Amino acid sequence: MKIIHEIGIQIPQVYLPKPGTDLTKWAVIACDQFTSEPEYWKEVEAIVGDAPSTLNLTFPEVYLEQPGGDERIKSIQETMQKYMDEGILQPHEGLIYVERTVDGKRRKGVILCLDLEAYDYTKGSSSLIRATEGTIVDRLPPRIKIREGALLELPHILVLIDDPNRTVIEPLGAAKSKFQKLYDFDLMLDSGHLEGYAVGQELEDQVIKALRDLAKPETFEAKYEIGNDEPVLLFAMGDGNHSLATAKAIWEKMKPQVGMDHPARYALVEIENVHDEGLAFEPIHRVLFGLKKDLFAELEKTFGEDLTYRPAATAQDMVNIVDSEASDKQVIGLVGGGKEFGVMEITNASSNLPVGTLQTFLDDFLQQGGAEKIDYVHGGDVTVKLGSQPDNAGFYLPGMSKSELFKTVILDGALPRKTFSMGEAREKRFYMEARKIS
Repeated sequence: MKIIHEIGIQIPQVYLPKPGTDLTKWAVIACDQFTSEPEYWKEVEAIVGDAPSTLNLTFPEVYLEQPGGDERIKSIQETMQKYMDEGILQPHEGLIYVERTVDGKRRKGVILCLDLEAYDYTKGSSSLIRATEGTIVDRLPPRIKIREGALLELPHILVLIDDPNRTVIEPLGAAKSKFQKLYDFDLMLDSGHLEGYAVGQELEDQVIKALRDLAKPETFEAKYEIGNDEPVLLFAMGDGNHSLATAKAIWEKMKPQVGMDHPARYALVEIENVHDEGLAFEPIHRVLFGLKKDLFAELEKTFGEDLTYRPAATAQDMVNIVDSEASDKQVIGLVGGGKEFGVMEITNASSNLPVGTLQTFLDDFLQQGGAEKIDYVHGGDVTVKLGSQPDNAGFYLPGMSKSELFKTVILDGALPRKTFSMGEAREKRFYMEARKIS
């Protein structure tokens, strides 16, 4: 495999399902989606049946707290070996250009490996590859348990580049008619369409050159109007922050025993251009389950005169108010929690973003036993549905501009955790490619 150390990438060997595999049954959505909607995963199981599928190679997080976790991990690892032994997975070497179409939007990407030696998820990191939001270290142990001892990795990680001149990925789309098509199929459960193409050597070299150009210190300095002593940020996490952090944690543990030339040093990801018209940043909303305290009383106690509450006639009115407010105001929609629908406005906030202000409150509220648990959900409809249930509460948050992501991370560091999502739940990455890591 070709390694380009100065830009932290490796040209991968991946494994794809053999010709004739039902790819609609093979590909399933990222394991951290629909975590409060087990009915979605029941539908997936019914669709897949006994067919070869990445459902048998991954651990949907909706099941993490259920009994039988160790047995499921053992089954996953055995099925990985079985798929390899039976030739269900077959090797392909080189970059893959992918297009994902859903709801009329087309998103373009490239599959490659990132060097975990060039990645640091800790707060204040200045590495070439960085987290864009706070990493919840407590979420890593169950993921580490799943990945440790696994033969394969299957990524749902989406990593962003800031390429306003569209020099890295977009030329591949213009040339795709010359590439070998690797897959082309509809995804299950109204999640759109996926195509993948083998990138030829000439275009592969062009991708590497374009990434090198983006990583030049003088280009970086001019783009963000910063000093020349600021370390270059080339790759910023989009989706799958905790999956990449898990790979990093395992690599750090392994490398004293295996040395630096080992496949676990790298992680398979899809890179996308933050300027892609098909890429939307969506807010990630919050839902509290099993309220034990008077939520609104605690909000008033915390924010005092800085909190203003306005009732809304309907859920849609709440959404409209939050989405239409000026960006310099911190407004958050509230569902349930002793109210029906309403909008909170917070002044003199503790964070630059509403999500940061809210998360600080929620962390304290949960620590004091204010609710049984919290979940992070996509879509206003899910927030309203779950938040409206007895003893629950939902918080509907405004979105952030994707054009500000890189500069914000460079100047301010990682954003509050679960600040944004690249698309709604059904637009998330589906598992398709695998790679050997042991």
